[in-house]
Amino acid sequence: VSQSSTCCEDEHDNMSCGLHKRDSLLFRCSLAELFLLQILKILKHGSVRGLSVASFELELIGYTIALAYCIHKGLPFSAYGELAFLLIQAIILIGIIYYYSPPMGSKTWMKALLYCGLAPTVLAGKIDPGLFEILYASQHAIFFCARVPQIWKNFTNKSTGELSFLTSFMNFAGSLVRVFTSIQEKTPLSVLMGSVIGIVTNGTILGQIAMYQKPVPKKGKKEE
Repeated sequence: VSQSSTCCEDEHDNMSCGLHKRDSLLFRCSLAELFLLQILKILKHGSVRGLSVASFELELIGYTIALAYCIHKGLPFSAYGELAFLLIQAIILIGIIYYYSPPMGSKTWMKALLYCGLAPTVLAGKIDPGLFEILYASQHAIFFCARVPQIWKNFTNKSTGELSFLTSFMNFAGSLVRVFTSIQEKTPLSVLMGSVIGIVTNGTILGQIAMYQKPVPKKGKKEE
Protein backbone atom coordinates (compact mmCIF):
# COMPACT_ATOMS: atom_id res chain seq x y z
CA VAL A 1 0.00 0.00 0.00
CA SER A 2 2.80 2.38 0.91
CA GLN A 3 4.57 1.66 -2.40
CA SER A 4 1.36 2.37 -4.32
CA SER A 5 0.86 5.58 -2.36
CA THR A 6 4.43 6.65 -3.10
CA CYS A 7 3.93 5.99 -6.83
CA CYS A 8 0.77 8.08 -6.81
CA GLU A 9 2.59 10.93 -5.06
CA ASP A 10 5.45 10.75 -7.56
CA GLU A 11 2.97 10.76 -10.45
CA HIS A 12 1.17 13.74 -8.93
CA ASP A 13 4.47 15.61 -8.43
CA ASN A 14 5.55 14.89 -12.01
CA MET A 15 2.17 16.05 -13.35
CA SER A 16 2.33 19.24 -11.24
CA CYS A 17 5.88 19.88 -12.41
CA GLY A 18 4.80 19.37 -16.03
CA LEU A 19 1.89 21.78 -15.66
CA HIS A 20 4.14 24.30 -13.94
CA LYS A 21 6.68 24.11 -16.78
CA ARG A 22 3.92 24.42 -19.38
CA ASP A 23 2.40 27.46 -17.66
CA SER A 24 5.86 29.03 -17.26
CA LEU A 25 6.57 28.51 -20.96
CA LEU A 26 3.24 30.05 -22.00
CA PHE A 27 3.86 32.96 -19.66
CA ARG A 28 7.36 33.56 -21.05
CA CYS A 29 6.03 33.41 -24.61
CA SER A 30 3.43 36.07 -23.79
CA LEU A 31 6.12 38.22 -22.16
CA ALA A 32 8.15 38.08 -25.39
CA GLU A 33 5.54 40.40 -26.92
CA LEU A 34 5.47 42.78 -23.94
CA PHE A 35 6.76 45.93 -25.67
CA LEU A 36 5.17 45.11 -29.03
CA LEU A 37 1.81 46.40 -27.78
CA GLN A 38 3.34 49.70 -26.69
CA ILE A 39 5.21 50.03 -29.98
CA LEU A 40 2.01 49.46 -31.99
CA LYS A 41 0.10 52.05 -29.95
CA ILE A 42 2.79 54.70 -30.53
CA LEU A 43 2.92 53.97 -34.26
CA LYS A 44 -0.88 54.04 -34.50
CA HIS A 45 -1.17 57.51 -32.93
CA GLY A 46 2.21 58.84 -34.06
CA SER A 47 2.78 60.24 -30.57
CA VAL A 48 4.71 59.53 -27.37
CA ARG A 49 2.59 61.92 -25.28
CA GLY A 50 2.80 61.18 -21.57
CA LEU A 51 5.60 58.62 -21.84
CA SER A 52 8.68 59.01 -19.65
CA VAL A 53 11.81 58.52 -21.75
CA ALA A 54 13.89 57.90 -18.61
CA SER A 55 11.63 54.99 -17.61
CA PHE A 56 12.14 53.15 -20.88
CA GLU A 57 15.87 53.91 -20.91
CA LEU A 58 16.28 52.37 -17.45
CA GLU A 59 14.24 49.33 -18.48
CA LEU A 60 16.59 48.87 -21.44
CA ILE A 61 19.57 48.87 -19.06
CA GLY A 62 17.84 46.39 -16.75
CA TYR A 63 17.05 43.92 -19.54
CA THR A 64 20.60 44.22 -20.90
CA ILE A 65 22.08 43.30 -17.51
CA ALA A 66 19.61 40.44 -16.97
CA LEU A 67 20.29 38.92 -20.41
CA ALA A 68 24.06 39.33 -20.10
CA TYR A 69 24.05 37.61 -16.69
CA CYS A 70 22.08 34.62 -18.02
CA ILE A 71 24.46 34.26 -20.98
CA HIS A 72 27.47 34.63 -18.68
CA LYS A 73 26.18 31.88 -16.39
CA GLY A 74 25.73 29.52 -19.35
CA LEU A 75 22.02 28.99 -18.80
CA PRO A 76 20.05 27.24 -21.57
CA PHE A 77 18.32 29.59 -24.01
CA SER A 78 14.94 28.22 -22.94
CA ALA A 79 15.54 29.70 -19.47
CA TYR A 80 16.04 33.27 -20.67
CA GLY A 81 14.94 33.38 -24.31
CA GLU A 82 12.20 35.91 -23.68
CA LEU A 83 14.81 38.37 -22.37
CA ALA A 84 16.48 38.43 -25.79
CA PHE A 85 13.18 39.31 -27.48
CA LEU A 86 12.37 41.89 -24.79
CA LEU A 87 15.77 43.54 -25.24
CA ILE A 88 15.32 43.78 -29.01
CA GLN A 89 11.85 45.28 -28.56
CA ALA A 90 13.13 47.68 -25.90
CA ILE A 91 15.83 48.96 -28.29
CA ILE A 92 13.26 49.43 -31.07
CA LEU A 93 10.89 51.16 -28.63
CA ILE A 94 13.59 53.60 -27.47
CA GLY A 95 14.39 54.41 -31.11
CA ILE A 96 10.70 55.09 -31.84
CA ILE A 97 10.36 57.26 -28.72
CA TYR A 98 13.42 59.27 -29.75
CA TYR A 99 11.99 59.64 -33.26
CA TYR A 100 8.64 61.02 -32.08
CA SER A 101 10.17 63.15 -29.31
CA PRO A 102 11.38 66.74 -29.77
CA PRO A 103 14.73 67.10 -31.59
CA MET A 104 17.39 65.16 -29.67
CA GLY A 105 20.08 67.18 -27.98
CA SER A 106 23.72 66.25 -27.45
CA LYS A 107 22.87 64.63 -24.09
CA THR A 108 20.53 62.12 -25.72
CA TRP A 109 23.09 61.30 -28.42
CA MET A 110 25.74 60.78 -25.75
CA LYS A 111 23.50 58.35 -23.84
CA ALA A 112 22.76 56.40 -27.01
CA LEU A 113 26.44 56.20 -27.98
CA LEU A 114 27.44 55.22 -24.44
CA TYR A 115 24.93 52.36 -24.45
CA CYS A 116 26.04 51.18 -27.90
CA GLY A 117 29.63 51.22 -26.66
CA LEU A 118 29.09 49.41 -23.34
CA ALA A 119 26.25 46.98 -24.12
CA PRO A 120 28.29 44.66 -26.39
CA THR A 121 31.03 44.45 -23.73
CA VAL A 122 28.53 43.58 -21.00
CA LEU A 123 26.66 41.06 -23.18
CA ALA A 124 29.95 39.41 -24.08
CA GLY A 125 30.75 39.07 -20.36
CA LYS A 126 34.04 40.95 -20.71
CA ILE A 127 33.83 42.62 -17.32
CA ASP A 128 35.02 41.70 -13.84
CA PRO A 129 32.93 38.81 -12.38
CA GLY A 130 32.51 40.73 -9.11
CA LEU A 131 31.16 43.74 -10.98
CA PHE A 132 28.83 41.42 -12.89
CA GLU A 133 27.32 40.15 -9.63
CA ILE A 134 26.87 43.72 -8.37
CA LEU A 135 25.16 44.75 -11.62
CA TYR A 136 22.83 41.78 -11.49
CA ALA A 137 22.01 42.41 -7.82
CA SER A 138 21.15 46.02 -8.69
CA GLN A 139 18.64 45.15 -11.42
CA HIS A 140 15.71 45.19 -8.98
CA ALA A 141 16.64 48.76 -8.02
CA ILE A 142 16.99 49.64 -11.70
CA PHE A 143 13.52 48.31 -12.58
CA PHE A 144 12.07 50.09 -9.52
CA CYS A 145 13.69 53.38 -10.57
CA ALA A 146 12.39 52.78 -14.10
CA ARG A 147 8.80 52.93 -12.85
CA VAL A 148 9.15 56.02 -10.63
CA PRO A 149 9.57 58.65 -13.43
CA GLN A 150 6.52 57.27 -15.27
CA ILE A 151 4.41 57.20 -12.10
CA TRP A 152 5.42 60.78 -11.30
CA LYS A 153 4.73 61.97 -14.86
CA ASN A 154 1.29 60.34 -14.81
CA PHE A 155 0.56 62.04 -11.47
CA THR A 156 1.69 65.52 -12.54
CA ASN A 157 -0.08 65.32 -15.92
CA LYS A 158 -3.18 63.63 -14.47
CA SER A 159 -2.99 61.53 -17.61
CA THR A 160 -1.18 58.42 -18.85
CA GLY A 161 -0.99 59.61 -22.45
CA GLU A 162 -0.02 56.88 -24.91
CA LEU A 163 0.90 54.38 -22.19
CA SER A 164 -0.39 50.95 -23.21
CA PHE A 165 -2.86 49.38 -20.78
CA LEU A 166 -2.10 45.86 -22.02
CA THR A 167 1.67 46.32 -21.62
CA SER A 168 1.18 47.66 -18.09
CA PHE A 169 -1.23 44.84 -17.25
CA MET A 170 1.25 42.23 -18.49
CA ASN A 171 3.98 43.82 -16.38
CA PHE A 172 1.73 43.62 -13.33
CA ALA A 173 0.64 40.05 -14.06
CA GLY A 174 4.25 39.06 -14.64
CA SER A 175 5.29 40.36 -11.23
CA LEU A 176 2.36 38.56 -9.64
CA VAL A 177 3.28 35.25 -11.26
CA ARG A 178 6.93 35.66 -10.26
CA VAL A 179 5.92 36.05 -6.60
CA PHE A 180 4.06 32.72 -6.62
CA THR A 181 6.88 31.08 -8.58
CA SER A 182 9.49 32.43 -6.15
CA ILE A 183 7.54 31.10 -3.17
CA GLN A 184 7.04 27.72 -4.80
CA GLU A 185 10.69 27.35 -5.86
CA LYS A 186 12.00 28.87 -2.59
CA THR A 187 14.16 31.48 -4.32
CA PRO A 188 16.29 33.96 -2.30
CA LEU A 189 14.42 36.69 -0.42
CA SER A 190 15.95 39.38 -2.65
CA VAL A 191 14.31 37.81 -5.71
CA LEU A 192 10.95 37.62 -3.95
CA MET A 193 11.18 41.22 -2.76
CA GLY A 194 12.03 42.35 -6.30
CA SER A 195 8.81 40.75 -7.54
CA VAL A 196 6.80 42.31 -4.69
CA ILE A 197 8.20 45.74 -5.57
CA GLY A 198 7.20 45.04 -9.18
CA ILE A 199 3.62 44.35 -8.07
CA VAL A 200 3.47 47.65 -6.18
CA THR A 201 4.97 49.83 -8.93
CA ASN A 202 3.23 48.15 -11.87
CA GLY A 203 -0.02 48.06 -9.91
CA THR A 204 0.31 51.80 -9.27
CA ILE A 205 0.71 52.51 -13.00
CA LEU A 206 -2.22 50.22 -13.80
CA GLY A 207 -4.32 52.07 -11.24
CA GLN A 208 -3.32 55.42 -12.75
CA ILE A 209 -4.40 54.26 -16.21
CA ALA A 210 -7.81 53.34 -14.82
CA MET A 211 -8.06 56.55 -12.76
CA TYR A 212 -6.98 59.01 -15.45
CA GLN A 213 -8.75 57.34 -18.34
CA LYS A 214 -11.02 59.82 -20.07
CA PRO A 215 -14.62 58.70 -20.53
CA VAL A 216 -15.53 57.87 -24.10
CA PRO A 217 -17.81 60.66 -25.40
CA LYS A 218 -21.30 59.55 -26.33
CA LYS A 219 -22.26 59.85 -29.94
CA GLY A 220 -24.42 62.89 -30.32
CA LYS A 221 -26.41 64.22 -33.19
CA LYS A 222 -24.57 64.90 -36.39
CA GLU A 223 -23.55 68.49 -36.85
CA GLU A 224 -25.43 70.24 -39.58
